[in-house]
Amino acid sequence: MREQLLERHELNMIRLQAISQEESVKKPFLRYFQETGEKLQFANRVFEVSNPNLKELKEWNKEWYQTVQTEFYDESYANPAYAVSVLGEEFGQILSFLYAEIMACFIHGVEKDIFQLTITNELFLEIYQGFVKNASKKAIQRIIYEHMRDYSGEIYEARIREQLVAADSLAVDIVMKSDFSNSDCLYRYGEYISDNEIKTLEFLQTMSKGELRKIANTYVEGFHEGFIINNIDMSKKETVNIRYTIGFEPIIREAVHLFEEIGLSPILYRSGITSWTKGLNRIGYIATSPNPQFDYDHRHDMGLYFDKGFMQHKLECYYNAYEKLKMEAYVLAGPACMETFGEHPFVPVQKAESIKLTEEQQKLSVEFQQKASEIINEYIKPSERSFTIIAYPIPEIGENFPAIFEEIAKVNTLDKNLYRKIQQKLIDALDQGVEVHVKGEGNNRTDLYVGLQPLKNPENETNFENCLADVNIPVGEVFTSPKLAGTNGILHVSEVYLRDLKFIDLELEFKNGKIARYSCKNFENEEENQAFLKENLLYHQETLPMGEFAIGTNTTAYAVANKYDILYKLPILIVEKMGPHFAVGDTCYSHSESVEVHNPDGKEIVAKNNDCSLAGEYFNCHTDITIPYRELDSIDVIKLGGEEIPIIKKGKFVLQGCEILNEPLTEE
Repeated sequence: MREQLLERHELNMIRLQAISQEESVKKPFLRYFQETGEKLQFANRVFEVSNPNLKELKEWNKEWYQTVQTEFYDESYANPAYAVSVLGEEFGQILSFLYAEIMACFIHGVEKDIFQLTITNELFLEIYQGFVKNASKKAIQRIIYEHMRDYSGEIYEARIREQLVAADSLAVDIVMKSDFSNSDCLYRYGEYISDNEIKTLEFLQTMSKGELRKIANTYVEGFHEGFIINNIDMSKKETVNIRYTIGFEPIIREAVHLFEEIGLSPILYRSGITSWTKGLNRIGYIATSPNPQFDYDHRHDMGLYFDKGFMQHKLECYYNAYEKLKMEAYVLAGPACMETFGEHPFVPVQKAESIKLTEEQQKLSVEFQQKASEIINEYIKPSERSFTIIAYPIPEIGENFPAIFEEIAKVNTLDKNLYRKIQQKLIDALDQGVEVHVKGEGNNRTDLYVGLQPLKNPENETNFENCLADVNIPVGEVFTSPKLAGTNGILHVSEVYLRDLKFIDLELEFKNGKIARYSCKNFENEEENQAFLKENLLYHQETLPMGEFAIGTNTTAYAVANKYDILYKLPILIVEKMGPHFAVGDTCYSHSESVEVHNPDGKEIVAKNNDCSLAGEYFNCHTDITIPYRELDSIDVIKLGGEEIPIIKKGKFVLQGCEILNEPLTEE
């Protein structure tokens, strides 16, 4: 197999070199194919260097990613707007798509992935030959469709294997064997390496082994406690899927050792980088994007070839891969995620020239996500695995990065026992209610009533989970699955940062627990705002239910945010602990509703379902939206008969036993 691929590779190289001397394609396409062909030759030469040194890798990295960086993007074929302006409306989108696919070839070259490199070369050459023959747009799209379909089985199996099998990958070698005193070791990944990655590694190198191990231990302990708290047998598990940001290798190395101490082998793998892997929910190690607008412009490139037949074939490939790797899936303990934050909030530019999904493709995309999730949950059962998620800042957050990192490290290791007692006071009050009234302060227009599920046996049952920084770090929230009927009103936040996108003046109206209306002010054009929310909050679905209501108690994190003015740079993982928050989509117990869960006081958490999950309806998303204390007027529990129990007034806790939470707020 490899010998055949190498033969194809040699033939591709000869053909690519010939293109630079040919004039078989008319202008303006000739320049595109010659320049893009030269880029492919560059990636092929990288592949052929068996043991490149760090200096070479660094130079190649800077040269390769230059064409998609912000300062050069206006005149890059990767930019659909530029491609259409130069190459025309008929083929501009298609050739911009092709360029975006080729951008992955540098990583394939560094990783010595002869298969991916070869098939991308051949796609380029086949499309070039189509232009030599003056093929129609439909014919070129057919080439793309057949290419993507023909190789789906091999691609998906390879990608899923990377997620499930502990192997001596490039990432494992970098994490476990590199000399971190030379930050250029990060160029071995082939990913774009920015100052964030370099400065993070250099900063972590100033820490002692003990300090690094302490941070890693919080991360690993949270994962392990997920099995203990949920009474899941870990003895059958052998592997853990470690997800991290490049630059954090010193911590990840310590985490690998700690995971091995509890019997789990690490799986380290790369995040998806082509249109094949978009939609696979595949998140491995990542790096700073060379240009978020480039990623955004190409988010729907599969619109060129995605139809019902392709979706069904993709699901079949997906199923076959998991069936082939079912034993590896069975012994996977789950994902351990170390996220980062601090990037400048990204507000995308909407481009008419970007490929868009048709209404039919949007529906198919939703259907694929639902069915793909069913396949995953069949082989990696949520009730039999754990996870953990924790976050740290990156240098882009500003000159106070070292101090902020230290503060966040403290936030991530707050006293769980102290919070357990305080949060139990909250739960005891909340369990007396039939609904909760949340009201915004000043310009915040929130006025929302959240229905609570009835308790049949209050002495032994509770609606709210006492969240104590096990799988979800840091400590600081109580949460429930709301009763949808009776959940009505307006949720509003002035700014929120969700999944790397900034939402401005976000407003949602709920009727009986489901979104009835949505708006934001990201763009001047209301139609663009609606489309932005439909895509990035509702994920092309007509509505979503409120899957979670929670009250955050981590006022220490909130004080840190205000001290360094980073509230709108923090990830939702931390922000959700800094005020009431509401998740749209599935509940926190999605596909695990039957698992019996108890709070530290022994009461069983019974509010795990809602009307949607009871009907078997899942949405495969869960997006938290928090109202920060500064925008909050009040939270009141309303008992049967109308009596109110005040929880928060004017942004401060007033419930007896919770006053200590106000101390960080008064120290701001």
